[in-house]
Amino acid sequence: MKVIKRDGHMVDYCPEKIEAAIMKANQEVEEDDQASATQIKNIIKYIEKLGKKRILVEDIQDIIEMKLMSIGKYQLAKKYITYRYTRELVRKSNTTDLAIKELIDGESEYWNTENSNKNAKVITTQRDYLAGITSTDITRRFLLPEDIVKAHDEGIIHFHDADYFAQNAMHNCDLINLEDMLQNGTNINGVMIEKPHRFITAMTIATQLITAVNSSQYGGVTITLTHLAPFVRSSYERFVEKYKKRKLSKEQVEKFAKEDLQKEITDGVQTFQYQINSMTTTNGQAPFLSVCMYLGETEEYKEELAMIIEEVLKQRIEGMKNEAGVYVTPAFPKLLYILEEDNIHEDSKYWYLTKLAAECTAKRLVPDYISEKIMKQLKIDKNGDGQCYPCMGCRSFLTPYVDENGKPKYYGRFNQGVVTINLVDVALSSDKDMDAFWKIMDERLELCHRALQIRHKRLSQVTSDVAPILWQHGALARLKKGESIHELLHHGYSTISLGYAGLYECVKYMTGHSHTDNGVGKEFGLQVMRKLNDACKIWKEAEDIDYSVYGTPIESTTYKFAKALRERFGKIKGITDRDYITNSYHVPVFEEIDAFTKLKLESEFQQLSPGGAISYIETPNLTNNLEAVIEVIKFIYDNIMYAELNTKSDYCLECGYDGEILLDDDLEWYCPNCGNRDHDKLDVTRRTCGYIGKNFWNKGRTQEIHERVIHIDNKDDDEE
Repeated sequence: MKVIKRDGHMVDYCPEKIEAAIMKANQEVEEDDQASATQIKNIIKYIEKLGKKRILVEDIQDIIEMKLMSIGKYQLAKKYITYRYTRELVRKSNTTDLAIKELIDGESEYWNTENSNKNAKVITTQRDYLAGITSTDITRRFLLPEDIVKAHDEGIIHFHDADYFAQNAMHNCDLINLEDMLQNGTNINGVMIEKPHRFITAMTIATQLITAVNSSQYGGVTITLTHLAPFVRSSYERFVEKYKKRKLSKEQVEKFAKEDLQKEITDGVQTFQYQINSMTTTNGQAPFLSVCMYLGETEEYKEELAMIIEEVLKQRIEGMKNEAGVYVTPAFPKLLYILEEDNIHEDSKYWYLTKLAAECTAKRLVPDYISEKIMKQLKIDKNGDGQCYPCMGCRSFLTPYVDENGKPKYYGRFNQGVVTINLVDVALSSDKDMDAFWKIMDERLELCHRALQIRHKRLSQVTSDVAPILWQHGALARLKKGESIHELLHHGYSTISLGYAGLYECVKYMTGHSHTDNGVGKEFGLQVMRKLNDACKIWKEAEDIDYSVYGTPIESTTYKFAKALRERFGKIKGITDRDYITNSYHVPVFEEIDAFTKLKLESEFQQLSPGGAISYIETPNLTNNLEAVIEVIKFIYDNIMYAELNTKSDYCLECGYDGEILLDDDLEWYCPNCGNRDHDKLDVTRRTCGYIGKNFWNKGRTQEIHERVIHIDNKDDDEE
């Protein structure tokens, strides 16, 4: 049996430590109140008979207290509780040094699973984490008020990315203005990068720019392939000129030029894929990148754009080779496919791209889908026009914005940061009293508001010099040296996010119903969402800062919130009895519901989460049932703004099994073909929080993955 310590790392179970702890407490009480050697052994036997492969140290201590009280040793139990509290104080006396040591030792489960796309064993990631530990320490001791730190520690709110906050220059995520940088030239590390003249050169430069931008902030970034389409035409024109000089016929010139162009597109996309997945940012991982594929962004270069999209999808379907030379699913870039009239119907001109996208989703989990039709209904600018544009990273959406020339603008904009309210804690703190609930909600929202103001004020001190690639050379702006970014933080140019988590558990506790119930549960859930939006509206009008409601993708925080809730309120069935809470407005993963009902219901909540939202359905392997994928895609187009299909794409390096790697009841991954449980020889790919994760997950997220129910039947499987 393995024991999971408070910091997350695992050690071998040691009964002698249990005996020693109880004996120390024994020495503090009268002889009649002491536990006998036999009673201590019985407690140890009880723990061992549980038959667990892994157990939390807190659970062991809870069992000891319960057993001591069950045999009437109340004074001893009290002393044991005091002993635990004293040990906790000692542990907290120097948590920074301890965190650094455990990271470097490489045995901490927390650090090894903190981010499912970071490998904590490699030097680059460790350097990022070391800086993060220092930043978090400075943030806690000097930069945040005591009440906000306390609320964060207790899981009442979550102050995101404290590991980057000490550097006031850093923000969350953005839409890179690749068009400006490629067309007008840019600068990396003092080196002038002029406008490229070929597609393959543009793709190479794009990866360098993306890596540089990603290293200057801490969240996700997005580019659009539309900005690369003009360079396809440039390449074609060069090939035409080459063959014209050879005095060939017009037909021959076009034939050879098109052949050369297709090869260059293939090579350019391959270069892009290789470099994005092989480069490492200062964050210790591959660039956290999303790539938008939106035909509606251009009329002039639509044919060239379609050629790029087709090649990107084909290469993603193939996958990328791992260390063993086997094609597997890469985590990045995330692909965003915009559904529109030109590609959603069988007789649409670009229907062939949508069929490719469906095949890619079934095999490689991407692309995700944005409905142009629904988004234009929800995102209305001040001119009254509906807008469609991609998210930043996995789900963070800007609000509509019109520049001084009356034109919509999205690329070159960004998000300032996130603070998340734990809705479950609001509910439990109210003890089901509705008046108390709304009063506590107001108090917690103001706590989040003050924390967000602190984020904003630190960014307000930034000048363009701190990240020239962002502020001076076109990624986000073309400011002068030394110029403040202050104006870009106001007037709706950038957003700042009020995150939320646990809507399901909040509604369930307060009403006794899921928010999927058409009645009191759903209506209360919508009331909560409207309350968040009302708060953001008030703050925005008062401060000219674009506060926006954001469905937080809590990865490691889901486990933290779950533990904090149990510590504060105990184990409440259906509310705090799991090691995770439900992300944002989502239907809980364990609730039986069909795909179309889920997407339709969540669309109502998605529109109340304008700063960031994504819905998903969980599916079996659909590689042989593309009709089902296409049916879902068409439903997304007509019913919900942004959604994805969570398929399975795993591989066992031990036996070559190409199928779903499973989880047992002890949350251990194993190959169903050969039984392999070695993480280093299992390639497991799962959607984590809107993006793909491959480096395994913490206990809370793993339990959530284990409990996911399938939302769509695989007819092919049924027929077999």
